Amino acid sequence: MPITLAGHQYGKAENRVVRIRRDRARHEIRDVNVTTTLRGDFADAYLTGDQSKVLPTDTQKNTCYAYAGEKGLDAIEDYGLALARHFVDDVAPVSGARVEIEEYAWQRVEVDGAGHDHTWVRAGAEVRTAAVVVEGEGEQQRSWVVGGVKELVVLKSTGSEFSGFLVDGYTTLQPTRDRVMATSLVANWRFTGTDVDWDATYTGIRAVLLREFATVHSLALQQTLWHMGRAVLAEFPRVAEIRLVAPNKHHLPVDLSPFGLDNHGEVFHADDRPYGLIQAVVARDDDPGAPQAWAFGAGRA
Repeated sequence: MPITLAGHQYGKAENRVVRIRRDRARHEIRDVNVTTTLRGDFADAYLTGDQSKVLPTDTQKNTCYAYAGEKGLDAIEDYGLALARHFVDDVAPVSGARVEIEEYAWQRVEVDGAGHDHTWVRAGAEVRTAAVVVEGEGEQQRSWVVGGVKELVVLKSTGSEFSGFLVDGYTTLQPTRDRVMATSLVANWRFTGTDVDWDATYTGIRAVLLREFATVHSLALQQTLWHMGRAVLAEFPRVAEIRLVAPNKHHLPVDLSPFGLDNHGEVFHADDRPYGLIQAVVARDDDPGAPQAWAFGAGRA
């Protein structure tokens, strides 16, 4: 029975890079976690242990730091593109590179009502993300950029219901016309090109996602995700598709009657598991798709 090495890639995961611009009185900080993965003619490393074509993962780590110093680190999408293009263009055995980046936000500490020039406090739990893929050489080279956010925790205390669902012999859930709806949103959006104001677009898409979550009267979290994704594509023509993952963070009313109390929808138990997991992909009808942008991410076969 023939057995083949059907696919492979390798790289350096979770390189923590902090870049502080100190060339002026008011400093700027970017704090990122970078994973690089390379694809190419590396089969011999797996099949025979021959490392002659393998660029060490330690070298990939060094490159992340060197590029932060040499090229700077502003928008994470530009930084990812620079790294990926270097690996593909300058390292002979490499035919493709994927760079995944998480960015942790810092907010200036306010002193006497003004942001301090060189002191910050971590801002929230949410994490900005980017995944960049570069393949090929010369005029045949292609690039894909996926921006995103994860751990964006949102909650609305009303404006959500869930009823009219399918019922069978195992159903115990009661319909509700008024419930708390909360999630820790993961959203990833693929761009049609690389000529994008990355920071402004990230800020804008985040604002649209939050606006739709807040203002759409939700008949189900599924419906809310559809409205969120559709609104992003309507307002940002450079976005080809958006993928949304939303665990339903259930908030269950607590029965206070044993204590002689009524619960008028004000006291809840935040139930962390099990949870509903709602996912959606919203895309433009005329977009051909780009599986290369999504495939073989870090930590996934």
